[in-house]
Amino acid sequence: MEPTVEHFEGPYSCPCSPRSTSPTSAGGGRRKRAVARGMQKTLSKTSMLVNFLPTGTLLTFELLLPSASGDGSCSPVSTLMIETLLGLCALSCFFFHFTDSFRGPDGKVYYGFVTPRGLAVFKSGLGVDVPQDERFRMGFVDLVHALMAAMVFAAIALSDHRVTNCLFPGHAKEMDEVMESFPLMVGVVCSGLFLVFPNTRYGIGCMAT
Repeated sequence: MEPTVEHFEGPYSCPCSPRSTSPTSAGGGRRKRAVARGMQKTLSKTSMLVNFLPTGTLLTFELLLPSASGDGSCSPVSTLMIETLLGLCALSCFFFHFTDSFRGPDGKVYYGFVTPRGLAVFKSGLGVDVPQDERFRMGFVDLVHALMAAMVFAAIALSDHRVTNCLFPGHAKEMDEVMESFPLMVGVVCSGLFLVFPNTRYGIGCMAT
């Protein structure tokens, strides 16, 4: 008995065959590759700026951004979540540049917030004498560093297409042109300012240069 056509249809119609690629999986693969390329491009253009940010802020932003942006549809809810995330991370960069630390007699490191009167430790009643050195008082340099950190974070965040596509819809080409040079300009300006106003604080995530 000669084999009929039906005997050979099975292997070619198997849904697990590499030859059969559904539009959904193809679209998902393209979307993942686009996101990966976007992150790689962002990190390559802004790698030198990361040193100016408190450690953990950029990592938190990159971890939460996919959840905030959703599927990239830029709905009012996702746009609001992205704006909230940007605001919180920028506030984090600004706040942590007003923190400092000291090592107590027991060898432990204590953190606090710098004020015009001195260092105010976060937890009171520790039984440790807080140093009254002049360097623990808030000054103009602290404000400069905080503003630069917020500016650097804005340059890095706006280099991500998931952010600009939602905040500036319909201006993708213009934003691409701006972000080609904006992170570099911010890096050069902040590098120069950090040379003029060196950082001497060992705050939360802010290491002295």
